[in-house]
Amino acid sequence: MYMGLNISVANPVVSVIFGLLILVFPRALNYLIAFYLIINGLIGLGAINFS
Repeated sequence: MYMGLNISVANPVVSVIFGLLILVFPRALNYLIAFYLIINGLIGLGAINFS
C-alpha cells in the first residue's frame, strides 16, 4: 500500500498550519500568504510533482 503525500490532503494541512502561524505571528501574514500562493500556483501548473 502506497501512502504518499496527496495534494488533496496537503492543502488543508498547509492551510491549518499557516492559519496557526498567522495567529502567532500576525506580522508574517503577507509573507505566508505569498508563499502559499506561489507554492499552490507551481503545483497547479505541474512545476512541482510529489509522485
